[in-house]
Amino acid sequence: MIITPVVVDIYHGDRVDSFRTAKAAGLRGVIHKATTGATGRDSAYKDRRPLAAAAGLLWGAYHWGTHADVAKQVSNFMSWAAPDDKTLVALDYEETKNNQMTLEQAREFLQRLGEKLGRKPVIYGGGLLKKDLGGGADNFFGSHRLWLAQFGDSPVVQASWSNFWLWQYTDGEAGPDKKTVSGIPGNSQGHLDCDHFLGSTDQLATEWAS
Repeated sequence: MIITPVVVDIYHGDRVDSFRTAKAAGLRGVIHKATTGATGRDSAYKDRRPLAAAAGLLWGAYHWGTHADVAKQVSNFMSWAAPDDKTLVALDYEETKNNQMTLEQAREFLQRLGEKLGRKPVIYGGGLLKKDLGGGADNFFGSHRLWLAQFGDSPVVQASWSNFWLWQYTDGEAGPDKKTVSGIPGNSQGHLDCDHFLGSTDQLATEWAS
């Protein structure tokens, strides 16, 4: 399998020089951090959104889940991310020291956000999600598209899914090539989260905010 970055996920700590250059190099979508917990908001989110749209890139917003009140987290996300019907929305479920979102909180977040949007969010996760779900299949989580975080050549999904929808295959350091995208240098170490999609670019656009 040829692994190429058709999507990147970024936050305010990643440098962006030119979305247009990235689009010309083959990038098709950007998923930007919007919020964290009940109050955290990414300062670069709103400024970068119109620039990505002007470059013809698909736009997505993700929320980093914490142990805060879930209703307040959903409210924070909706207010700052302001997702429209073309915005991919995702819950980032990963380790957060001393402020860990539980699996049941993640379930509540997905349900509450899905009800507000009228569509199901994507869930992002890797080792923690696999550990917390265990070996069995969970129909609720499995009904949401999986954005898998696994830095390596052979992605493995938890039993709730037959395959990933999007695969974060590198953080710009670990994982297979290619780890860079022209126009988006990434963080201060030159690292960039890159994501691979198995289908065509037309399919990605069709499924993006479905």
